[in-house]
Amino acid sequence: MEFVYDLVLVLHFFGLASLLGGIMVQLSARGGRVVNLAMLHGALTQLVTGVALVGMGEAVDSLGKDVNQAKIGVKLVVVLIVTALCFAYRKRTSIADGVFFALFGLSAANVVIAVFWT
Repeated sequence: MEFVYDLVLVLHFFGLASLLGGIMVQLSARGGRVVNLAMLHGALTQLVTGVALVGMGEAVDSLGKDVNQAKIGVKLVVVLIVTALCFAYRKRTSIADGVFFALFGLSAANVVIAVFWT
């Protein structure tokens, strides 16, 4: 089961790379920023794999994971906001700078929370 957990963790990192990569591409975009598919799919991947990781960590005793519920709650709220923003603005021809930088800031904050909140 540890292999499955590690595989889902790798997919979680791929989702992070896709989300932040899509955001970085839009940083230098000319003619207005948009929510690209990399951002949308990265956010959805982060959400699904994050929930799966927490579920496996709680359910499988052999993994030996002690899940910090407060940390997971905060991270879940942040990723839900990011996913909702990506989904809501996915078909717009241009998004406001405030929305774009909210996506950027919340995504970066989620990484900081994951690393430094123990």
